[in-house]
Amino acid sequence: MSVVELTSEGDLAAVTTLRASVMRLARRLRHRQVEHSLSSAEMQVLGTLSRIGPATPSELARKEHVQPPSMTRVIVLLEEKGLVQRESHPEDRRQVIVTATEAAAQILDESRRLRDAWLTDLAGGLTEEEWARLRSAAPVLERLAQL
Repeated sequence: MSVVELTSEGDLAAVTTLRASVMRLARRLRHRQVEHSLSSAEMQVLGTLSRIGPATPSELARKEHVQPPSMTRVIVLLEEKGLVQRESHPEDRRQVIVTATEAAAQILDESRRLRDAWLTDLAGGLTEEEWARLRSAAPVLERLAQL
């Protein structure tokens, strides 16, 4: 697979527009969560646990691109709220495994439902052509998010 070089003024302008648009949309989506007492970092950790399953604090820190002490603080807060539980690692007793609770799953499910409904309403204001272009861009945006 060849790598594209983004060097033209049009390419750089598109990158700037994409960055600004994704940030604005993400900020608006963050405000549409069920449990407003949770920080975005807490919601992100719950979402990561939902996607990857039980993990060590170090694994979570790597996935979220934060330092382990910061992740430990988030885990403690989530545990105090009954949204995660820590258990001994089955192979290394010095480690712990963090697992999301059923209460966390319910919060995530409801938040996702609300956000999807909001995006559905928003997308309803697009033209057929705009919606088709956005649908075809979704896998590309997903790939960018994974790089």
